[in-house]
Amino acid sequence: MATEAESTGFAIHPMDQFVVKPLFGQNNIEWYTVTNVTMWMAIAVLAITALLVWGTSKRAVVPSRSQSIAELLYGFIYKMVEDVTGHEGVKYFPYVMTLFLFILTSNLLGLLPMSFTTTSHVAVTVVLALAVFLGVTILGFVKNGIGFLGMFWVTSAPVAVRPVLAVIEVISYFVRPVSHSIRLAGNLMAGHAVIKVIAGFASLAVVSPIVIGAVTAIYGLELLVAVVQAYVFTILTCVYLRDAVGGAHH
Repeated sequence: MATEAESTGFAIHPMDQFVVKPLFGQNNIEWYTVTNVTMWMAIAVLAITALLVWGTSKRAVVPSRSQSIAELLYGFIYKMVEDVTGHEGVKYFPYVMTLFLFILTSNLLGLLPMSFTTTSHVAVTVVLALAVFLGVTILGFVKNGIGFLGMFWVTSAPVAVRPVLAVIEVISYFVRPVSHSIRLAGNLMAGHAVIKVIAGFASLAVVSPIVIGAVTAIYGLELLVAVVQAYVFTILTCVYLRDAVGGAHH
């Protein structure tokens, strides 16, 4: 029997767009299963490769549009890394650049009709955040030895308060990958869900013009969020990297 929602043609399922589905008809999803997440991450990698390799292959004095975009992104991220981490952090620019481009491209691809937003899944963003967290921690100990722990000891505070602050600093340090990943996934998931909910009202002729205007406005906002969240994730990576290569722990 058809439900009331089906009979009226009015049904909103905003979370359906985040369901992970196998591409080749498997019933169960294993770690090796090719899914829609896998496909759209691969598309993101191919898009980045096309921009940086094919788009800049001619390297003309008067750059093409693709070359201009690639050079603009390169200069923007390089300056960010240099300004935040200092000269010592510039050697890690390729990793930061790759991270930014992957997140930005995945965010933007998720705005295409019938696409899948891979960065709306915590499973994806946690891996990215843990890679940054573990990489920065290992790098900090490799470059500074036990002196890396000095970043948790606030020497500018009164001696009696320093142990309490040290505990707070340690907790906040280990919370980094949680906040780093959830911020990205949460913002994208929330925005896409809102668009789906509002778009669901388009079937009602009375409010259709209002819905179209609202979806257009939110879609523009989501475009901004896609860029801003990629920037925030990247600049936080640079801040964390500065703790490992900078002088905060000395």
